[in-house]
Amino acid sequence: MLEEALENQCIPKEIFATSKWIEKNLTLFGSFSKDLRFQLVTSSVLEASLTTVSPDGVASLVPISSLPKPKKKPTFILALDRLQDPGNVGTLFRTSLAAEIDILWLALGADPLGQKVLRASAGAVLKLPFQRWNSSEKDAIDQLVENLRIAVINGYQVVGTFSSFCSNKNEIVPYWELDWIKPTILVLGNEGSGLDPRIDACCTDRVTLPHSEAVESLNVASAAVPLLLERRRAKLTS
Repeated sequence: MLEEALENQCIPKEIFATSKWIEKNLTLFGSFSKDLRFQLVTSSVLEASLTTVSPDGVASLVPISSLPKPKKKPTFILALDRLQDPGNVGTLFRTSLAAEIDILWLALGADPLGQKVLRASAGAVLKLPFQRWNSSEKDAIDQLVENLRIAVINGYQVVGTFSSFCSNKNEIVPYWELDWIKPTILVLGNEGSGLDPRIDACCTDRVTLPHSEAVESLNVASAAVPLLLERRRAKLTS
């Protein structure tokens, strides 16, 4: 994550490292700016300071102001409705980066700057712009709904994801039948309850990832992979 931060110009304010880590990373250590505050610490200090069970030997403080800024006119947005699992959120950040998502919108759910999300994203949080509404659940959903409605007015298609075993099958199509080249917002719902009805009402299109009836549903981070990469496939083969 430190390498990702440095590559993305998220310059740390301060770095803490053990002598063993420095010995193993002399090239990276030598690239640090002379203005960077550096503290040599012991392994026990890092273990006591961090939530990681076995720290790699380095930690850094990065100012929030250095996080990436969104484009003025994004064309591909991922919106997450109250996703709780830090592993899922972190994995979605990484997959979104691979799929060339412009920005993530998050209505509550796991904090992208939480340690577990950062680790699961393998540094993608430091490269991908995001906006998170983290007031009350009602306010967070209201703000996401407002942004989705404005997006629809501006010509975006808002794509909701649903199980192929839903009761309203007539409104749902396999994801490959959608025109992903259009300006798109893909919306993923909470792991347990799915999309909030108000967010569902904003969807202009509804897609599914057909799968065997042997399982009731797919993990949200796993199901998102083909959905997010379909736009890239469509662009490459158009």
